[in-house]
Amino acid sequence: MPAIQASGAPVAAEVRLWVGNWRKRDTRADLRAWDDLALASSEPNPFFESWYLLPSLRALDPHGSVRLAVLEQSGRWLGLLPLRWEPYYYGKPLPHWRAWCHDNSFLGQPLIARGFEQAFWHALLGWLDRHALFALFAHLPQAGTDGPIHHALAAELTEQPRPAATVLERSRALLATGVSAEAYLEASLSTKKRKELRRQHRRLAEEGTLSVERCEDAQGIARWTEEFLMLEASGWKGRAASSLASMRPTATLFRHALAEAASRGRLERLAIRLDGHPIAMLATFIAAPGAFSYKTAFAEDYARFSPGVLLQCEALALVEREGIDWIDSCAGSDHPMIDHFWRERRRVAHHSIAIGSSVRRALFAGLSRLETGRAPGGIA
Repeated sequence: MPAIQASGAPVAAEVRLWVGNWRKRDTRADLRAWDDLALASSEPNPFFESWYLLPSLRALDPHGSVRLAVLEQSGRWLGLLPLRWEPYYYGKPLPHWRAWCHDNSFLGQPLIARGFEQAFWHALLGWLDRHALFALFAHLPQAGTDGPIHHALAAELTEQPRPAATVLERSRALLATGVSAEAYLEASLSTKKRKELRRQHRRLAEEGTLSVERCEDAQGIARWTEEFLMLEASGWKGRAASSLASMRPTATLFRHALAEAASRGRLERLAIRLDGHPIAMLATFIAAPGAFSYKTAFAEDYARFSPGVLLQCEALALVEREGIDWIDSCAGSDHPMIDHFWRERRRVAHHSIAIGSSVRRALFAGLSRLETGRAPGGIA
């Protein structure tokens, strides 16, 4: 690959895109480069950082079908995205390349060093053109839509030009405020609702010794993690066999990811305890300038006291932490609880992009029209 220019600054050394089995990049030197990339990325995505993505791959990709696409220059990583060739597209037999996200990964956009956003997309789309195989298109799920990575992709698609479409778009609760947690809560909830929460807090305290635990280090992380797994499994997710503990791979991922995040100072743990036992817990990943509410659970036996809501009220204090400008809820659209008092929204989209020859691109255009009801006019 020829030298690539980043935001007006010429690059002297060769910049190349490496795409291959993720196990080949699981070395000490690669991990250092990977962690440096996360610090230099123009937008945070903890789910593609080494301490989360590698445990995900080890637990959920035992056969090594996922490839890492790494843009690098003289040992420095400039961009990263996990990819997998998929024979089915949401149940339909339509082979395609897809950015790899699993059910417990809540953002699918790549890590890209500042200034190299469009260079990464240019290199990746060129590789996909040359290695389309039987894939009819590329699919990018759960991509952010309001930052430099999105804008660089839109610019690259326009410059080529290349057919593309946003096939699904959703918004989820985001907390972004310059006021105190108390002021935000007062503005978000009615006087009646705040009074009801205070009443529930008092009634809950009558049940025993009530305490709020907030931890940002790794002390006791193994015990806390097991308590969380047990608490989540005790509720409806356990009965539906969808809790983290219901399957060994997801439980393993959770244990390893929380331990790694805690050891790096990237995890805030919150718990409401009654007589020392957790009745509501929340794990939040710190990824300055933001944070991501990763997993929460509460004891359904205490649902009449709204322990999950009380815990989220405590979690608002994170916006007062220096360096944290926003918190992504990682929740679904129209979430019945968090949407009530997290007023801002983050838009997340799924994009499909044409790759390969002109014939293949024409075929994609027809498929896209069938899916969306309109010609692929670019990403939203």
